[in-house]
Amino acid sequence: MVGAISVTHPATTVLTSRTYSRKPGNKPRTVSMSLINGNSNKQQLERERLYLGLDFGTSGARFAVIDIGGTIQAEAKRHYPLYSNGESRDWVRSWKETLFLLLEDIPLNLRKHIVSISIDGTSATTIIVDSETGEPLWRPFLYNESCPEALPAVKSIAPPNHTVCSATSTLCKLVTWWNLDGLNEKSALLLHQADWLLWLLHGKLGVSDYNNALKVGYDPEADSYPSWLISQPYSHLLPSVVAPGTPIACLKEELRNKFGFQKECVVCTGTTDSIAAFLAARVTQPGKAVTSLGSTLAIKLLSNTRIEDSRFGVYSHRLDDKWLVGGASNTGGAVLKQLFTDDQLKKLSEQINPSQSSLLDYYPLPKAGERFPIADPDLAPRLLPRPENDVEYLHGILESIARIEAKGYGLLKELGATAVDQVFTAGGGANNEKWTKIRERVLGLPVSRANQTEAAYGTALLAIKGDQQNIL
Repeated sequence: MVGAISVTHPATTVLTSRTYSRKPGNKPRTVSMSLINGNSNKQQLERERLYLGLDFGTSGARFAVIDIGGTIQAEAKRHYPLYSNGESRDWVRSWKETLFLLLEDIPLNLRKHIVSISIDGTSATTIIVDSETGEPLWRPFLYNESCPEALPAVKSIAPPNHTVCSATSTLCKLVTWWNLDGLNEKSALLLHQADWLLWLLHGKLGVSDYNNALKVGYDPEADSYPSWLISQPYSHLLPSVVAPGTPIACLKEELRNKFGFQKECVVCTGTTDSIAAFLAARVTQPGKAVTSLGSTLAIKLLSNTRIEDSRFGVYSHRLDDKWLVGGASNTGGAVLKQLFTDDQLKKLSEQINPSQSSLLDYYPLPKAGERFPIADPDLAPRLLPRPENDVEYLHGILESIARIEAKGYGLLKELGATAVDQVFTAGGGANNEKWTKIRERVLGLPVSRANQTEAAYGTALLAIKGDQQNIL
């Protein structure tokens, strides 16, 4: 099961750091290395099987190489190079170049031991390609790109409140392209960002995973595209879909020879970046959840039951026999950054008594508009009255955000999800111990920091899953 990958970290791990710079003029990149003590031949053999996860996020990409025990052997990140194609940014070229630069960044002595590779990408980032050559026919539609002109057509065919009934869904992007250029293209294919990057490695065009395919309308419960989608004139563009972490093919020979990977290195289907980050926390049981406290507040809960409600932006990703349900609020760190400097946040937080309830009732938002747990595009921020004491003010804001988090988990339960019983925290807010204690009190649940939160680590765990079921 994807969501049940369990790994341990040996107590003998020693972390070091090395800097690699391969080309003149390039900035040095720090690669973190893990060195494991131990003389066991069995341990040595296990360490020779390594797993590569690559995470392609919004502004850059990173890799993580881990062993079977989950210890990080190497990791590094790169920002996307800036290329233009006419008046628009050439994202495809940036992603492709970054992929191969990251492969080059992996220490040469580790590459020969990598047996499995997987990649995650941003959800609903969509590329229409030539079904024969794999070359893009249109600029990519980015994850957050809205296509409202396609929404009426999508709503007319999809069930009410379906995940695709959002202007940023993959299906809305497909319909937009179809109406603009689709009738002129006889051999086109829809791929997601991760699908296309993986194709560059394995060469088998037209394969996706059921996490990435969710927002184009794929039904992960029935394990098929629904009839209302198959009946559409553009359905021939849809890729075949398998489970995340499924081995597709061995790494292409030309890449094995160029970068020094072994002949048996297999490339597996990927997932989305947010799911990979959840996998990194190694949450395996229903009722366990991960709250990400970054610029916004996002919650993900492992559930026995599937729930969907596009009004609140709530949907469920399949994790084999369980469901990862979640939603995202516009509250979070962005509001705090508007009001306080990082230094102020640290010093004021230290003076907060987290066991004491705040009587201040706010709804902290960076600007008007909220979707989860309240669906109101016009909801105004509520940050007044402001007391003279800044410690009291910050306490009120942190506690109000915690109340929104609690309301979010409550809404998931109301919609039918498994009740939350433990919360792990990712993102910058996980470093604020006083906030963690406030959240524990407000949620009435144990709250702790997740050991690993990098999506590349979660995708490397997915590569382990692929290796364990490899029959290629």
